[in-house]
Amino acid sequence: YAQRVRSLLELIDILDGHEARFAALIAKRLDADRGYQAIQQVPGIGVTLAAVFVAEIGDAHRFTGPAHLCSWAGLTPRHRESDAVVHRGHITKQGSKLVRWAAIEAVQRHPTTTKIAADKDRIEARRGKNIAKV
Repeated sequence: YAQRVRSLLELIDILDGHEARFAALIAKRLDADRGYQAIQQVPGIGVTLAAVFVAEIGDAHRFTGPAHLCSWAGLTPRHRESDAVVHRGHITKQGSKLVRWAAIEAVQRHPTTTKIAADKDRIEARRGKNIAKV
């Protein structure tokens, strides 16, 4: 088993080198992008998630507001109503899967001392962990 473990450790070192090289390449290409710099100011979003958001969303000015962006990404719940009865369903899942994935990853990495974390904890206690992430 020792030889297999050494082989796997060498493979991990090689993959770490590739990851570092690609992260540097992405950072170099996106360094001048204002959206890339701005989104990294959000707690929980680092260079990788910022690159995903910028690549998938593109120019954020094409959206009229945050609600439009959330709807485009498929993060809004289904909403059906008839007279006084309102039915809210699961998120629509229309739009970019990568944006939804990156948003949920960012929420999970969010520092626990922020308002968003407090809101997430409150929703989690009431509705469950997965609903709170969205």
